[in-house]
Amino acid sequence: MASIGNNLSKENKFPLLNSDKLKIGIVVSDWNSQITERLLKGALSVLKNSGIKSENIIIKNVPGTFELPLGAQYMLEKNLVDGMICIGCVIQGETKHFDFVCQGATNGIMSLGLRYNKPVIFCVLTDENENQSFDRSGGKHGNKGEECAVSCLKMIELKSKISSPDKKIGF
Repeated sequence: MASIGNNLSKENKFPLLNSDKLKIGIVVSDWNSQITERLLKGALSVLKNSGIKSENIIIKNVPGTFELPLGAQYMLEKNLVDGMICIGCVIQGETKHFDFVCQGATNGIMSLGLRYNKPVIFCVLTDENENQSFDRSGGKHGNKGEECAVSCLKMIELKSKISSPDKKIGF
């Protein structure tokens, strides 16, 4: 979503009616934590600025990006959340491991949203080097964590509008 001068990081607040009742799950990869913690900070900033109560944000850590879908599934199958944000960072190395991790995480996260009919947002940086990841986690390209939190809230709003077209929940 981010490119120079055009990203959702500028929307640090996304007001929703009844936002104090929404529950958001976040799974965060421990791998590349120097990046994923910055993405988490960005996501939390948007959620809190949008009226989501701290106690309604459930954060769980998983070992790596490949484990994000299963961590998210644990929360979704218990119906604990209205939306999920999956935060990870995979940096290209010398082997094909990068491709397998990225493909598995992408497919797993996408399938969860369809399976549980809830927003499950892909907040995984897939960069060639660490500098690119820093640029996308609060650097010159914004913070993808912020963008993904906005995306999650917009998708929750969209689902609510489609489910109850006469009910106003947005801004």
